[in-house]
Amino acid sequence: MSESNEKPTAKYRVQAFRDRLRAQGLRPIQIWVPDVRSEEFVRQAHLQSVAVSRSAYAPDDQDYFDEISADV
Repeated sequence: MSESNEKPTAKYRVQAFRDRLRAQGLRPIQIWVPDVRSEEFVRQAHLQSVAVSRSAYAPDDQDYFDEISADV
């Protein structure tokens, strides 16, 4: 930065932030997860939930989840 009153660029601020985290012993990772907002995800989730609900094991599965769920 050439003048002391200039605001640091976004690139500089991000790099400084990452440097501070690395100095604390952290390292960056990138995680890709399904986009739960996509129409395809919603469609697949629905198809899978229907398949699970129609399973011969559905009553036992529901009993299990009821048993382990916290009462709120």
